[in-house]
Amino acid sequence: MSSPATCREADDLLTQFVRDHRLPDEYRQLAAEYWLPLSNRLASMFDGHTLVVGINGAQGTGKSTMAAALAMFLGNLHDLKTVVISIDDLYLTRAERSEMARVLHPMFQTRGVPGTHDLRLAMALIRALKAAGSESDIAIPRFDKAVDDRRPEAAWHHHHGRVDIILFEGWCVGTTAEPATQLKQPINRLEADEDAQGIWRSHVNASLAGEYSQLNAMIDFLVLLQAPDFETVYAWRGLQEEKLRASMPDGTHLMDQSALTRFIQHYERLTRHNLATLPQMADVVFSLDKRHCIRRARYREGVS
Repeated sequence: MSSPATCREADDLLTQFVRDHRLPDEYRQLAAEYWLPLSNRLASMFDGHTLVVGINGAQGTGKSTMAAALAMFLGNLHDLKTVVISIDDLYLTRAERSEMARVLHPMFQTRGVPGTHDLRLAMALIRALKAAGSESDIAIPRFDKAVDDRRPEAAWHHHHGRVDIILFEGWCVGTTAEPATQLKQPINRLEADEDAQGIWRSHVNASLAGEYSQLNAMIDFLVLLQAPDFETVYAWRGLQEEKLRASMPDGTHLMDQSALTRFIQHYERLTRHNLATLPQMADVVFSLDKRHCIRRARYREGVS
């Protein structure tokens, strides 16, 4: 990145990226200061074998936009074939979650927490991407949140050719199980009222200790976008809903304040757990303030 031509290329890419994603102009500086150096570091780590990069961040931290910026830099400046996948596209189908709700606990009808993703599909997808060659055609699932169900395979995205870097983003990517003792007391009104016996949260935790730990083991490098606290995450999620409401005059499928509060409480336990545990586990931590500005970037000691 030292040559003027390359610097100009990066600047041109950022100008187009900000325009295409309708981002504030300040995002140019953030991406140039943090995402560009990270992309250079990831490129330097690539040794010919597919690199799996996990990106964790609570709701509203900007994971998807960050992943898109990294993919742009890696592809255009380093000629690395990069695929972005989101754990949000790997939920169990609505029918499968309905069966979980019937057999295990009604709260599993709500997507989001560990246990509601199709881990076999997720791990098979990552294996297929890592094994891809020049003639490969890999179908990448898509989930439609508007209808709360997986899209038909005809609507899935396809990646053709080899894969050098996989950017795998999601709010519970890299999340570990809690100690069993922490499950005894409910953490909010939702758990107290609807999971008084701890069945739901115990199954979520068992999922993390089982298949999710196998999924996490496939990650080579973990990035954390660290929110200041859970209260800020709650506020950010509320702002997302307000923006959706402003863009959809009829308000179809949007949540009122009561529904939003209940929805976010499904995520509270593990969001707080991630904030307490992942900073010590991640290879790089970007600490955000309440205005979404990065206060500090910290790379784990020994990370080249």
